[in-house]
Amino acid sequence: MTDTAIDQVAMGRLAKALTFILSAAHPTVVALRTASESGAAADIKKARTLFLKLKPGERQAAMNMLKD
Repeated sequence: MTDTAIDQVAMGRLAKALTFILSAAHPTVVALRTASESGAAADIKKARTLFLKLKPGERQAAMNMLKD
């Protein structure tokens, strides 16, 4: 698998976790969902940027939800 493929899967999972934490209409959730579906480098870059702009607690909560 390439790094992009792994990122697509991870971003899809992050989008689901953040939907629960924030809302489905939040710009970061929308960007992550778009990046997960399209796999385009520009979409992935935008989603990463928006994810990193979230509050540290929101990012940590989302990452904790991914741990199974």
